Amino acid sequence: MDHQNCPVKLTASIIGGKWKPPLLFCLEGKTRRFCELQRLIPGLTKKMLTQHLRELERDGIVHRKVYAEVPPRVEYSLTRHGESLKPILKLMSAWGIRHRARYGVPGARSKKPATPAASAEMQVPAPTPSMAVPLPRLAAGSSRFRENKDAL
Repeated sequence: MDHQNCPVKLTASIIGGKWKPPLLFCLEGKTRRFCELQRLIPGLTKKMLTQHLRELERDGIVHRKVYAEVPPRVEYSLTRHGESLKPILKLMSAWGIRHRARYGVPGARSKKPATPAASAEMQVPAPTPSMAVPLPRLAAGSSRFRENKDAL
């Protein structure tokens, strides 16, 4: 399989980046307004929030509902297709928790500290039994892996 048609690359291009994972985390199981999302994700500018919400809406991940009111009210939620990302996001969260426990939090990447109130809201929740699912082991030499690869 060439890297142009790689499904992992496609998934990463849709949900990857600096702001999309926390945005999806904030929308998981909830309907939120624009300003609420901006408040929950410190450092995310209006421009970037708008851009990412439009991309996620275009990709069928986020639903945008506009109410005919004055002032206008717009709410964002995950579509059924977006809800299908929950297992992936939970696995990513569990992996991140284990990685942080093993290697710590990379400090060189953060450019400016978040405000204490804002960072308290975006802290990763403690692992729950449903998040403590062990990650599947991938063995490159296993016959099951080769069979699945050939099926693609």
